[in-house]
Amino acid sequence: MARAGYLAGRRMRSARTAGALTLVGALALAACSSGDDGGTTNADGEAADLECTTEAVADEPWKAAEPREFSLLWTDWADFPITDTWEFFDEIEERTNVKLNLTNIPFSDATEKRSLLISAGDAPQIIPLVYTGEERQFAASGAVVPLSDYADYMPNFKKYSEEWDLVDMVDDLRQEDGKYYMTPGLQEVSVPVFTLIIRKDIFDEVGAPAPETWEDLQEGMELIKAKYPDSTPLADGFEGQSMINYAAHAFGTVGGWGFGDGAWWDEDAGEFVYAATTDGYKDMVTYFNGLTEAGLLDTESFTAADDGGGTVTEKFAAEQVFAASGGSWTVQEFSTALDAAGVTDYELVQIAPPAGPAGDFVEPRNFWNGFMLTADAVNDPNFCDLLGFTDWLYYNPEARELIQWGVEGEHHTKDADGAYTLEPDITFAGLNLNPSGTIDLKKDLGFANDVFAGSTESRALKESYNVPAFVEYIDSVQTTRTPRDPFPPHPLDEVELEQASLLGTPLKDSVDTATLGFILGQRDLAEWDDFVTQLEGQGLSGYMDLINGAAERAAGNDG
Repeated sequence: MARAGYLAGRRMRSARTAGALTLVGALALAACSSGDDGGTTNADGEAADLECTTEAVADEPWKAAEPREFSLLWTDWADFPITDTWEFFDEIEERTNVKLNLTNIPFSDATEKRSLLISAGDAPQIIPLVYTGEERQFAASGAVVPLSDYADYMPNFKKYSEEWDLVDMVDDLRQEDGKYYMTPGLQEVSVPVFTLIIRKDIFDEVGAPAPETWEDLQEGMELIKAKYPDSTPLADGFEGQSMINYAAHAFGTVGGWGFGDGAWWDEDAGEFVYAATTDGYKDMVTYFNGLTEAGLLDTESFTAADDGGGTVTEKFAAEQVFAASGGSWTVQEFSTALDAAGVTDYELVQIAPPAGPAGDFVEPRNFWNGFMLTADAVNDPNFCDLLGFTDWLYYNPEARELIQWGVEGEHHTKDADGAYTLEPDITFAGLNLNPSGTIDLKKDLGFANDVFAGSTESRALKESYNVPAFVEYIDSVQTTRTPRDPFPPHPLDEVELEQASLLGTPLKDSVDTATLGFILGQRDLAEWDDFVTQLEGQGLSGYMDLINGAAERAAGNDG
């Protein structure tokens, strides 16, 4: 069926005007205003008893008894704007009796705009795309709901937290007051999203095995450089932030995207130290500096604007780069680029992050993005339904399948073994699924969207849309790498958060500048002690006192 015919022939659903999709930031105020009646907090700000007349059940469909409207913060990706052909919201409404009123913000400055809306009290009720740690400032100021108070009304969240052995990790999200203020995306299996993608055929050609360690990688790069002297065979594409992140664990530190607050738990000392001052961090920087000095590292990929590695893809296709950072989707991007360049008989492999001097460590088992509810949401007379809806949307297997694959029988079929096949007219260009289709599952229909897809996934769902090579990658990480133990919790109170921000931000800026300078050879490694002295002069000792004080307080509360 042609694209126009398909869309015209779809059954009529509830009308959705452009105005309903692009709302002003103040929408949440109207959506949440319900006076004092039906409120769920008492005069002291503590959660009051909540009585929900309809009890939600894990793994069962959920539908509000009456039509409901809830407001939600939607991040717009430039390549995937909401259009009037999107069926995603209509399908959600049909199944749950919930209409979502959106406040739209652009991806380019989503974090800043989200903070401004929440701080001003103008944010909608549901705040998606929240990663662990991002809730701290809002929790400390009372701007968001303590969801731990209402976990009993989220049966899917509770079930999969328990089944997937994530309860202790959820408990680590508790803030200074002992409560957690976001519920994260749950992953049955957790592996690093970013790692190295290599041209294994080129490694084979020069006699280099697929690298198990960073030392192996350097030896392989040297052999490739000798064979292809015009190449700079190793690249990142994310201003170095990706590669430094997944490399750091094997050097016994944290860095790049994973630097966080910079705190590194020193097991021997029984306290936190600043990661950038550790021997492990210096060893990592020294290693990458050595790659630069040997002409093995594409330095542009450590300095170019973070656009997701477009330039690196071009260099991969031109056979100037043979190993680069990326995720499962990057394999497809590189493959498409190589095909277009006329390269044949290549083999791309997503390898487990290499081991290093500290061992075969990778990042701790992790969550993916989840959601917060803004404080005014508890005053909505339909707060029970809001809890039931968000629990279904984020954690119910029916919803997770719908978000990723659309409607069974309309957009896909599913066989007895659980394998999904898109209907003939449906394509998913982002994953190169059914390229002969004329209607894109994501761009045209709104499923597999970047706001909800991937948040909570069983291993089966994760594997359902990934190529077999990614399944092999999961197996490789699970069998050959060791997730680093999570650090002890150290939640700061509101005053400490402000102090930590004033101290931590300039410290992190200094670390970023020095790290890049050392790696690229713009700053001599002989100046390392001067760098540490610079950090100490910026108030490092006071900053670490805040973090260690919070850790001691949290340990005392646990005891």
